[in-house]
Amino acid sequence: MSSDEKNTDVNAAEEIKLPEVEGNKSEEVHAPGTAVQLSMDPDMEAQEEKQKATAEERTKLKAVLEGLLFLTGDDGLTLEQAAQTLEISKEETASLFEELENDYADDARGFEIECYGKTYRFLSKAFVHEYAKKLFQMDKEARLSNAALETLAIIAYKQPITRVEIEEIRGVGADVMLRKLEARGLIQESGRSDAPGRPILYSVTDEFMDAFSLMSLDELPDLPKFDENQEGSDDLFTQ
Repeated sequence: MSSDEKNTDVNAAEEIKLPEVEGNKSEEVHAPGTAVQLSMDPDMEAQEEKQKATAEERTKLKAVLEGLLFLTGDDGLTLEQAAQTLEISKEETASLFEELENDYADDARGFEIECYGKTYRFLSKAFVHEYAKKLFQMDKEARLSNAALETLAIIAYKQPITRVEIEEIRGVGADVMLRKLEARGLIQESGRSDAPGRPILYSVTDEFMDAFSLMSLDELPDLPKFDENQEGSDDLFTQ
């Protein structure tokens, strides 16, 4: 190609003007360095709020369930009782119990949750027991209180016996007293009753026999006899 032809092509290219392309103009102009807040889809935002409310309600229900377990003590709490009290389904209640069981399974906790006979209860963990014995055996010479002696007498004469039966005779709660006597080694668990909820049965120990210088329970003094106008021997422990 000659130099004249090259010059002609260059001149022709210069005369052709390409159309200018304008960028999309945004109605909002943001200053440099300013963060742009993207708005959330209203439906997503509503869903997040709902999930948050559900989680908070579940946390509250779990805390209430924990408090109920503490209050019911040895009696415990069945799935049906808990569901009716919390006014939620059995499935959701079972899920809450499972979460609590997992929470208390950690050795950082001194309690655990046991489900026996379809009844949930709080129990102190095995590693706590030796310390409980130390606590209640610090003063070996300390005299037993009247309440402790009454409870021991009821168990000795009527063993095996449940906590509820002891409370019916004494007319007062016996949960704390039973724990103290058990920690001192004077009573022990001796199985489960066939009654609803399978409550624990209690009986006296060999240490009880040694403490009261007894070879056998047959050496216990006979209970006084009552005539037909009196209610029965249970009154002995409530007078």
